[in-house]
Amino acid sequence: MIHFKDISKTYFAPGEFTALDHVSFSAGRAEFIAIVGKSGSGKSTLINLVTGIDYPTSGEVLIGGKAVSRMRERELSLWRGKNIGIVFQFFQLLPTLTVAENVMLPMDFCNSFPAPGRRKRALMLLEKVGIAEQADKLPSSLSGGQQQRAAIARALANDPPVIAADEPTGNLDTHTSREVLELFAELRSEGKTVIMVTHERDITPFATREITLVDGAIRLDRLIEARPYPVAAAEGSGREESHA
Repeated sequence: MIHFKDISKTYFAPGEFTALDHVSFSAGRAEFIAIVGKSGSGKSTLINLVTGIDYPTSGEVLIGGKAVSRMRERELSLWRGKNIGIVFQFFQLLPTLTVAENVMLPMDFCNSFPAPGRRKRALMLLEKVGIAEQADKLPSSLSGGQQQRAAIARALANDPPVIAADEPTGNLDTHTSREVLELFAELRSEGKTVIMVTHERDITPFATREITLVDGAIRLDRLIEARPYPVAAAEGSGREESHA
């Protein structure tokens, strides 16, 4: 599903800085990969390369057999809209649109579903993430957790095979963070590939794999013992110690 082939990314202004240094890894269908590491380790750069928001300096990014790193911007935008659901730390919901309208936007952009059925699909997705009653409200009237759920629903609008999330729990309290992670775990159980940058200290009840970045290189790539969804049964149980 996702292949990084000897990827390096160097920024040249204001000074030369290598954010990723010859990174290679592959991710298959229905994996939930947590990308962890200290600030400046290259985590956000990696997720930006997955989504095509940024391009590598060298190497190749393949997703679903497509060479994302070779696409031109116009082709890439349409491809991204259909194949990658992106969840940001700061939600990025348009403030003048209702929650349902925000969820419908990717469908409008990609023309992926017939227009008469788009609102119905948006409501179904909002029901899935547990905030259907907020559909006709503006984002500003929602809590942070509700806004992140709306952002996840929007990421699912075109039924993409890959969900890419950059610090999706960074602005949430502990309880709400756990609920959002459970949503990602459920999506993985439904066959989505989830790749998430996180500072969460313990993602073992949710993710299936952990990749640790240090100074732009992969220091550790470990599988996590598979747990069937729902993961709530892991509450209060012993957890694996991180080797990062």
